[in-house]
Amino acid sequence: MRFIRSSFFIIAALILPVISTFAQENEPQVVDEVVAQVNDGVITLSQVNREIKNAVDSLVEQQKMKPEDAKAQMEAKRGEVIAGLINEELILQKAKDLNMDSEIEAEVNKQIREIMIQQQIKTVEALNQAMRQAGINPDEMKENYRRKITKDMVLQSEVDRKVYGSWAASELRAYYDNPVNKAKLIKPQTFTISEIFLNFAGRDMDAMKSKAFDIVSKARNGADFGQLAIENSDRPDVKNDKGRVGEFTLDQIKDINPVLVDPIKNTKEGGISDPVVLAQEGIEIFRVDQKKEPSNEFDENVVRNAMTYEKIPDERKKYLSTLRKDGFVKVSKTYEPLVGPLFAKDDETTAVVKQPEKQDAKKPDGKKKN
Repeated sequence: MRFIRSSFFIIAALILPVISTFAQENEPQVVDEVVAQVNDGVITLSQVNREIKNAVDSLVEQQKMKPEDAKAQMEAKRGEVIAGLINEELILQKAKDLNMDSEIEAEVNKQIREIMIQQQIKTVEALNQAMRQAGINPDEMKENYRRKITKDMVLQSEVDRKVYGSWAASELRAYYDNPVNKAKLIKPQTFTISEIFLNFAGRDMDAMKSKAFDIVSKARNGADFGQLAIENSDRPDVKNDKGRVGEFTLDQIKDINPVLVDPIKNTKEGGISDPVVLAQEGIEIFRVDQKKEPSNEFDENVVRNAMTYEKIPDERKKYLSTLRKDGFVKVSKTYEPLVGPLFAKDDETTAVVKQPEKQDAKKPDGKKKN
């Protein structure tokens, strides 16, 4: 949602604990152990330990768990962590096979540019400096973005879109006509919104609040909202979109910023909201261009989305199982008992290959490892 600007520090806090796999500064360097070989890649013990440590830190910080309880919980899930890293490595390798590098890099750069716009930062160097001051490693954050985007793109391309397009018209209608599904197929109320955003950066807050009320008064007295947006909004693309934001449900608005729910919900169609102050960021003024009431009439996209949402988890498991079976996955004897049963749940023919006794492990090309 374009009219909400979250801090990149919050974004980093959400991403870094989940998929960070890089050494921290001043971390002791030790001889590593290979936990699993995944085609030509490897999963190392240090990767697994860092993943667990980051998850523990996240549980302590976000869920307020005791450190010892968080550590015990994650140690019990060590097998799941290893399995997740193996699946992730297979997906990252698949992205290369699909020649997605340029598309992925473009999306990463887009995300970085969006952060710069949100934070009113003009250069990458200034952004990196701000991150370091906040205790965030810029290279690590960018690489974590890259890995997450890669996984999303591969799974959406190879699984989600195929499932979404697989339903026949008769299947969609049968699903819709089933009384059990009716409650899930109500199309929620939506709001089509335009905005004027006034940034506090480098400005007197009281003066900006006074300006906001003046703009609201003009808009409510018949001034063209699009022209007011062009003349006053601090959004970089306002000259092109004239403040138009798009269509959203209340749940979508709430997920982004709960503060905005009531001002938008309580503004009539065609009406102008009172100024909404967003902490230290700025002021939002909304026009509700259109309200659409909830409806349970047949809507192909709603039905497709509901059916796809139900099927995607199993289809993703099948896809990952196929990647493992078609690839070369070898888990060391130490960790195989933790990982093998997890993969076996997804596919009776587990892709975890037992390490042969009294033989030199070989690479996929048949050559002995040094």
